[in-house]
Amino acid sequence: MTDTLFDHLLSPATDPARLAIETADGARLSYGDLRAATGRMANVLVALGARPGDRVAVQVEKSVEALVLYLACLRAGVVYLPLNTAYTPAELAYFVGDAEPALIVCDPARLDATVALAAGAPVRTLDAQGRGSLSDAAAGQPDDFATVARGADDLAAILYTSGTTGRSKGAMLTQGNLLSNARVLQTEWRFGADDVLLHALPIFHTHGLFVACNLVLLSGASMVLLPRFDPADVLARLPAATVMMGVPTFYTRLLGQSGLTPEACRTIRLFVSGSAPLLAETHRAWEERTGHRILERYGMTETGMLTSNPYDGDRIAGTVGFPLPGVDLRITDPATGEPLEAGAIGAIEVRGPNVFKGYWRMPEKTAAEFRPGGFFITGDLGRIDERGYVHIVGRGKDLIISGGFNVYPKEVEGEIDALPGVLESAVIGIPHPDFGEGVVALVVPDGKTPVTEAGVLAALKERLARYKQPKRVVLVAELPRNSMGKVQKAELRNVHAGVFG
Repeated sequence: MTDTLFDHLLSPATDPARLAIETADGARLSYGDLRAATGRMANVLVALGARPGDRVAVQVEKSVEALVLYLACLRAGVVYLPLNTAYTPAELAYFVGDAEPALIVCDPARLDATVALAAGAPVRTLDAQGRGSLSDAAAGQPDDFATVARGADDLAAILYTSGTTGRSKGAMLTQGNLLSNARVLQTEWRFGADDVLLHALPIFHTHGLFVACNLVLLSGASMVLLPRFDPADVLARLPAATVMMGVPTFYTRLLGQSGLTPEACRTIRLFVSGSAPLLAETHRAWEERTGHRILERYGMTETGMLTSNPYDGDRIAGTVGFPLPGVDLRITDPATGEPLEAGAIGAIEVRGPNVFKGYWRMPEKTAAEFRPGGFFITGDLGRIDERGYVHIVGRGKDLIISGGFNVYPKEVEGEIDALPGVLESAVIGIPHPDFGEGVVALVVPDGKTPVTEAGVLAALKERLARYKQPKRVVLVAELPRNSMGKVQKAELRNVHAGVFG
């Protein structure tokens, strides 16, 4: 046996008859089935010319076979490169040109467009049902495959960041990065072989793939693998699960289901939220409806999970808990990197075995994002309170400087979100002729209580210092979000760039 990430996730010591995955239509795969499937898939990868260290780019819908492909890449020692299914051919062309994959796997509907930009790399298909030329080829391969030995510092995956502020960067994640993070979460979140995860997240992202799938398999647990999030379907399946992981949107939509009751959640021991900030209002409403306090945590593509509210103890709305074991987290002056006093707002920097190796083929960018002592500059702003809980104030690029004063959007959003009639808000800075940047609030009404610009501005006069108060409030039907629920503030700044004329 090797000591690779694969053999920790699908250990030969795990009872092969033990259930690993149940699909939405009731199909069941044991750990033995899953290990055999990865053997067949790994044999296909090798037959197609993929060698240890090569990249395999994957842009497919969620399916068991897509998860098997990820595990087979680990088994064959090749680097898994998952790509958002929403990426256009033009965006895909950039990733292919940058990563130079030895194989590209796409949906059959995208075959012609993908072949046109593949630069000679073989292209195979896999659809939402797990059918396609790749799975056809795997069906004829043997189950046995000698797992390729890899070291802790060898790459397991490359995940590209969103690139909202420029060229997308490929975060290089090693075998050791992923294994260390899964092991810590297994302990901190008390995962065991009896757990059943209700899995409705996408698997092209850290949350759904590395946090959810790696943790389940490392623990010898099982998952119900749903193709997508449907609130009524998820609610109906809760009694068959013990854990659910989601983004805030999952929880707000489930709160809209009349059947959400303590009885519906009777078997669940843990609800986890991440990938975007969870509103304190949602946190409170969930506890009132279900009797459960959501566990909010904080992580990044480059680092996996960094902090978590405690399994035992106070899970405080509006915070992301404590640094995980092995993670050094500090708050620094963004300009100098000097640590700040307790309670001060500054740049969040982290160090630990979970922190990525660097950006693919970007040595200068990598060097710029690390301090000499090995701390990674996350780009997030935050503070640590007197109890040690970490508060995320916002992204550094979202900081507003109005009239020479720093305005942290989350502080303003928190006050607006607490107003009657407000469902949620997003605060951005827009160029202003007098102040450099003017604070602008985009507000989504809840449809129950009337909300006006004048009303919001009047309510904030006694709540915020004058320089923090919005100079404009714009009512909108919804906020633009990416696939993981994060509000796209760059898009909001573009759309509302002319609000001050």
